[in-house]
Amino acid sequence: MTDQFYDLPENPRPSGGEIGHFQAIDGITIRYARFRPEPGLARRGTVIVLSGRNEHIEKYFETIGDLTARGFHVAMADWRGQGGSQRLLSDRERGYVRSFQDYVADLHTFLDKHVATEMPAPYYILAHSTGGLIALLAAPRLTNRIRRMVLSAPLIGLHGLPVSMRTVRRISGLVRLTGFGWMYATGGPRKRHPFATNMLTSDLKRYERNRNIVETHPVLGMGGPTATWLNRVCHAVDTVTDPDFMARIQIPTLFVLAGADEVVSTSTTERFARGLRSGATVTIDGARHELLQEADIYRDQFFSAFDAFIPGSDAIFNPQGADARAASDEGAASDTPA
Repeated sequence: MTDQFYDLPENPRPSGGEIGHFQAIDGITIRYARFRPEPGLARRGTVIVLSGRNEHIEKYFETIGDLTARGFHVAMADWRGQGGSQRLLSDRERGYVRSFQDYVADLHTFLDKHVATEMPAPYYILAHSTGGLIALLAAPRLTNRIRRMVLSAPLIGLHGLPVSMRTVRRISGLVRLTGFGWMYATGGPRKRHPFATNMLTSDLKRYERNRNIVETHPVLGMGGPTATWLNRVCHAVDTVTDPDFMARIQIPTLFVLAGADEVVSTSTTERFARGLRSGATVTIDGARHELLQEADIYRDQFFSAFDAFIPGSDAIFNPQGADARAASDEGAASDTPA
């Protein structure tokens, strides 16, 4: 596998970056990148960026630059089966994973071998959508390693489903058990969708930039999720929403939600966050699902919330005027650096 960045003139890589790959515990090849802060800035620790489904390192160049400009080191890996990491089916367009625990295992391997050994503490997670679900799955084992997490529109429930997630799990599970788990559950092969019908962002420039990355470098792109992938999502959601599992999530976590999200269920995430020991929510009215790819009016609000929560303090965290308190550094065991 070639270790390289795929940049464009309108999407230059941030300075101070290096790219490589590692072997997962089952031999799958995972592509990763690490970035250093801009020279002369006070060092503030390391942010591990966890992307959503069908995303890749290059899509986050702008966000990585925003983080390094704040004095953070940044680490990011493409999930198995997408981006520049090894694909899991002969048809590389199909979104597939055997289990979300494979994602969790890859995250732990990345942290153990390429973050904790090379990059400075304290460690924070910034995760979007599917990456947020993976972060929550991994959270019990990350206590005392990750100080705080910021989850952007995490996938805890799907928006506008005509049936329950339990029904989706049963139907997709039946398809999988009958040998057709490789079939697309939705979306099909990668297509060029017009901006006017997209549900991800209201920002035309960023939408076209992200589309151009994949059209210029199709090795990074993929199509829709398979029935197996959708079934594995449902099982992962069942796990993280179990009350006993939720009680084990001790890392102070900020959920930043998109008020106009048509991909994941904002109300489901709000209920989930209220059930956590140290969860707080902020909703950005009018924003669509991909908050970090949104227009500046929304994206700036996201980073205002991020800056208020990271690296953390004992102050009341109250960006929307609601009674949302982030757990203090003193009271959270997870605030001890690795």
